Amino acid sequence: MPPPADIVKVAIEWPGAYPKLMEIDQKKPLSAIIKEVCDGWSLANHEYFALQHADSSNFYITEKNRNEIKNGTILRLTTSPAQNAQQLHERIQSSSMDAKLEALKDLASLSRDVTFAQEFINLDGVSLLTQMVESGTERYQKLQKIMKPCFGDMLSFTLTAFVELMDHGIVSWDTFSVAFIKKIASFVNKSGMDISILQRSLAILESMVLNSHDLYQKVAQEITIGQLIPHLQGTDQEIQTYTIAVINALFLKAPDERRQEMANILAQKQLRSIILTHVIRAQRAINNEMAHQLYVLQVLTFNLLEDRMMTKMDPQDQAQRDIIFELRRIAFDAESEPSNSSGSMEKRKSMYTRDYKKLGFINHVNPAMDFTQTPPGMLALDNMLYFAKHHQDAYIRIVLENSSREDKHECPFGRSSIELTKMLCEILKVGELPSETCNDFHPMFFTHDRSFEEFFCICIQLLNKTWKEMRATSEDFNKVMQVVKEQVMRALTTKPSSLDQFKCKLQNLSYTEILKIRQSERMNQEDFQSRPILELKEKIQPEILELIKQQRLNRLVEGTCFRKLNCRRRQDKFWYCRLSPNHKVLHYGDLEESPQGEVPHDSLQDKLPVADIKAVVTGKDCPHMKEKGALKQNKEVLELAFSILYDSNCQLNFIAPDKHEYCIWTDGLNALLGKDMMSELTRNDLDTLLSMEIKLRLLDLENIQIPDAPPPIPKEPSNYDFVYDCN
Repeated sequence: MPPPADIVKVAIEWPGAYPKLMEIDQKKPLSAIIKEVCDGWSLANHEYFALQHADSSNFYITEKNRNEIKNGTILRLTTSPAQNAQQLHERIQSSSMDAKLEALKDLASLSRDVTFAQEFINLDGVSLLTQMVESGTERYQKLQKIMKPCFGDMLSFTLTAFVELMDHGIVSWDTFSVAFIKKIASFVNKSGMDISILQRSLAILESMVLNSHDLYQKVAQEITIGQLIPHLQGTDQEIQTYTIAVINALFLKAPDERRQEMANILAQKQLRSIILTHVIRAQRAINNEMAHQLYVLQVLTFNLLEDRMMTKMDPQDQAQRDIIFELRRIAFDAESEPSNSSGSMEKRKSMYTRDYKKLGFINHVNPAMDFTQTPPGMLALDNMLYFAKHHQDAYIRIVLENSSREDKHECPFGRSSIELTKMLCEILKVGELPSETCNDFHPMFFTHDRSFEEFFCICIQLLNKTWKEMRATSEDFNKVMQVVKEQVMRALTTKPSSLDQFKCKLQNLSYTEILKIRQSERMNQEDFQSRPILELKEKIQPEILELIKQQRLNRLVEGTCFRKLNCRRRQDKFWYCRLSPNHKVLHYGDLEESPQGEVPHDSLQDKLPVADIKAVVTGKDCPHMKEKGALKQNKEVLELAFSILYDSNCQLNFIAPDKHEYCIWTDGLNALLGKDMMSELTRNDLDTLLSMEIKLRLLDLENIQIPDAPPPIPKEPSNYDFVYDCN
């Protein structure tokens, strides 16, 4: 007979005593269980004791998290969080340097636990730490030369404890003084600072900027881009990551009118080329966190284009009209203007109209009207002028080449540029806030100061080339744009390292090649609609679904590393989850770093029997997505969130690293529960595998027309007076 569900068998340790095996009744109050344990070891004052996990986390057991205790868990009897907090509060103020150092080391470790953190914060512990940072460093300034390692460790543990305590979101960031901000900024501005101190100082500055408008202004006064640049020129990727994170935070929180000014400073300090040299082209792999920060910087840089993208052209603005005149002048090298007589005026208007028609504007009389649609607004005109000035030969060739064709076969440069700019803004998601989970940065955009304009110049030449290859007419304009979008998207997915490499990728993606790719994909996804094929599909579909189910379960057995996301500060904190080979238990646990390869079961401390799972929920239905916070409102995070509900009010919350892993896990969990696999990935896999299986089975029937209906049964013969001779 299985033990009751509320009884958990655990081992409990106490220093200097043999571990005790006991059964915990989850229905009993935690205080009663602790009293029972203390009585067993003859310990008085049980209210001064608590239970905590004996693994590396050392997290306290509370009424809220006690349901996470599983059979076989090893616990430790220790001093209560309140007692521990009180003792550490006193110890970190010790006059002994060694005692203070040891206390700060313990505090940095224990502060990860929200139960302890709450008790320490209640003692005004955060204020004490800030005072130690502000004044304590000066106190030991004289000792720094002779006790540098000790000083560095002490400050490092102090800042670590501060970061961990603030990460719980209990204390508001708005409470910190200017003196504290100046001190943290001084650690960043000072050269030769200890790596761990620098890292934590950068993390604190990033959190200050992201979580408080007032602190943003104060940090912006203390930290300049010029002071951050040297940290990017080092070799420590973690320091580089935190440095770019601070730059991104300052960029993101800057008022609209300040962002362009900040972008100009970044350009003056050659941030792009420094990142390209010391980060992207450094002789080491870029980790996920660095890739994310580069993606954020890329998005924020392109978002500077939003203002021009959403600005309509004013047909009465002479400065804006002059840009159109300049486009015409460069293309046709107009001679001196005719005299101002009435006849000449009419002649000039006629000539302008003719030239604007050759330039491919929709409104030949007043082309300014073409730029009143937003998006792309004035951004399209900016791109056209950049192309005309910086790639003049290509610009003139395209305009003159098309003006010499028949009207219906010309590729309208003006209209094409406007639509292309709009399309490129959609591809690069100009104007959208960066995602919390995306790592999709493109190295080629860090190779040029005017990368978007250069991107446009390459694509407008591609559009003209594709137009000729398709022998398109004006009626085919939308079809050409669809092909160009496919060419650009396919080239971008290869992540070219430079704009020249991007151009080469596009050269290989001619219209003919796109047709081949489309035909191949169409053949692979061809949907045979005849009745015999549909019947065959119906027959083999269960086999295919079983194959997909086994693949999903095998992937769950391999396991996946999930990132712990934090709305206050991104950190490299991970946990791993995998299914046991017998498909009966989910093993999971925290990891110190992202794993290289498979994580063994025995290193994952926590278990969840599949039989205990009540349901799997996704998106907004997940408990961790119902909480308030900026992160929880992010659409992309919502699309990657899912939760396992088990027991009463217990859940295991996930945020998948990408859409593919999300589909794998939701499919696999639904398969374990005997439910249908409903993900988009399953639909695609089913279509692909069904198509392949049908084609394999029909190989022998090649070039044979399969009738829609089975052949009729012939009439019975008039007599049966015949013999079939086998010889």
